Amino acid sequence: MSSEIVHRLSPEEEELAAKRGELAQLEAQLADEELALASLKADLAAFEGLYLRRVGILYAELDELKARLAELRAEQAGTPEANAAAAEARTQAEDAYSAAHGEAAEAQPFLPTADLKKLYRDAAKRVHPDTAAHDADRARRERLMKEVNAAYAAGDEEALRRLLADLDASPDAVQGAGVGADLIRVLRQLKQVRNRIAAIELEVTVLSETDLAKLKAKADQAATGGRDLLEEMAASVQARVIVSRQEFEKVSTSGADR
Repeated sequence: MSSEIVHRLSPEEEELAAKRGELAQLEAQLADEELALASLKADLAAFEGLYLRRVGILYAELDELKARLAELRAEQAGTPEANAAAAEARTQAEDAYSAAHGEAAEAQPFLPTADLKKLYRDAAKRVHPDTAAHDADRARRERLMKEVNAAYAAGDEEALRRLLADLDASPDAVQGAGVGADLIRVLRQLKQVRNRIAAIELEVTVLSETDLAKLKAKADQAATGGRDLLEEMAASVQARVIVSRQEFEKVSTSGADR
């Protein structure tokens, strides 16, 4: 006769096991959703930088010519309306210059490796704030998640590896609590994770509907047909720059002849 004693799980223990399994699945889904959101943001930032360097800088030049032309006409006319138009044109030109030469214009193409994506998923599952058990834990996880996102955006695999190693060596990696408390904690974590997944899906939808995202989609579609949409846009703006420069020179010359 076997001397082994079979431990039967209590209903509470069975529910805890089931909820932990459900939480593990949702945590994996959440990591994938966070990865998709982080990648979308990085892709859009990189495309914005490319747009500003190739097209935005030409719009800045065009707006500068328009501002100089409006200021020249205001000087010649001397009316409040002309002065107001010149001031508005100057503001637009300054904004365009700031956009074309600011930090966004420096963003480079984002090409994450398979290893970088895996490291991000692993880190996100480990530190995501919405798997926190209490407020102090959430604050710690929010700080770590910012580090994870920054490392991913920078393509820094080593930083993610160091973060994961630090987590493994941390006292926080040691788990232990009673069944009742654990069940309450898991139920709260499930709610937090579901809420965050819904928030991510909404944010992705909103980002996908922005003008920048729509322009990127058009550029990607054009590229499949062998067209460079940004090059076409740049050529169009360049033609307008030439026309505006000629108009400025004409007005400047006519004013000097008076």
